[in-house]
Amino acid sequence: MGRGFAALLVLAMACGCTVQGSGEDGGDGKRHLPVRIEVPKRSTPPAQDPGPGATPSAQDPKPGATPPSTSAASGPVLWSRGDTGPGVRELQARLRQVAWLYDGPTGSYDDLTERAVKGFQGKRGLPRTGRTDTVTWKRLKAMTHEPGKWELYLMGGQPADAPDPRCLTGRVLCISKTSRTLRWMIDGRTLTTVSVRFGSVGTPTREGVFRVYWKSRRHVSTLYDSPMPYAMFFSGGQAVHYSADFAAHGYAGGSHGCVNVRDEGAIASLFAQVRNGDKVVVHW
Repeated sequence: MGRGFAALLVLAMACGCTVQGSGEDGGDGKRHLPVRIEVPKRSTPPAQDPGPGATPSAQDPKPGATPPSTSAASGPVLWSRGDTGPGVRELQARLRQVAWLYDGPTGSYDDLTERAVKGFQGKRGLPRTGRTDTVTWKRLKAMTHEPGKWELYLMGGQPADAPDPRCLTGRVLCISKTSRTLRWMIDGRTLTTVSVRFGSVGTPTREGVFRVYWKSRRHVSTLYDSPMPYAMFFSGGQAVHYSADFAAHGYAGGSHGCVNVRDEGAIASLFAQVRNGDKVVVHW
């Protein structure tokens, strides 16, 4: 009897049911209340054993493995290779401030920009995608200041302002100190626009209306012993000419009073078109 009851009790525990004796008493003349035995329920089903020799699922994490980074952790991508625009230009200017980019800004997300973003990301423990996501952009902004106009256009490319009224008639080299641009104009129509650089505070470029009085294709300055290719003189020793220093360093430098052009192809074309006697207007 005792063994049979014990077996019944084990079965009841396995099934989670109510166990009660066959009669109202337990054979000892005493009345017994039913005994309720509840088996705790599992909150989640147990993992199934794949069996010996089974290959673990690709989704099963390896012991000690670091979960892969997700795109959500980096946020939406703002700019990536091939993009252009003012946002890319600001990105490049800020990357220059932290010495991850040396060229530009150009406003074009090229291979150099992608490489600089990867380096910046890797240095700060971010996923090295080369794409500028919101997390990367926030981190970069926190480390830099808002770039000024000539940081954004360090190597040129800035839009030209409206031409001076004195430039609207005849053949004119219309040079703006405000936008740092030169327009080659004929009868009010702009044929070419290039970025230019002027003299420093100690040797400023003169303002006013002048005429081209001499052209020298391979000129070398006798005062500074520096080359001045495609020189078009308009006021004493001041001329419009190509500058290798401007091409290399942008607005980080300055001239001794001349109007520097960094685009050698453009100045070569201008040199071929401009004649002695053509007007030069330097204005703000």
